[in-house]
Amino acid sequence: MKLVIGGAFQGKKKAACERYQLSESDFIDGITCKQEDIKSCRGIFHFHEYIKRMIRQGENPAGLVDMLYENNPEIIIVCNELGYGVVPIEKFDREYREAVGRLCCKAAEYSDEVVWVICGLGTVIKHA
Repeated sequence: MKLVIGGAFQGKKKAACERYQLSESDFIDGITCKQEDIKSCRGIFHFHEYIKRMIRQGENPAGLVDMLYENNPEIIIVCNELGYGVVPIEKFDREYREAVGRLCCKAAEYSDEVVWVICGLGTVIKHA
């Protein structure tokens, strides 16, 4: 597992494609993909949006990263970092933000590499 994180519109997917020699078509989109897709895909971007969809559908995402590691341990996860800035007023938004943060922490534990991207530049913050 590999985790690529950073703020919105910072070039995370492009950086992941370059770093891991992949094309954009190697990634599925967390906004639209099905759960079965993430069990076998090479990478997923908009991972935070997949988590949001799960929560909105009444599903508990707590075991998502464990399931991914068990079924697709080589997956590359590209996710927005949502923990900076103003704490949202809406309860759903706070719970969603916390879920994303906790799942990224879990993904970072499993990952042999974690890359933080800002302004299109990736900095390795974990390398096993």
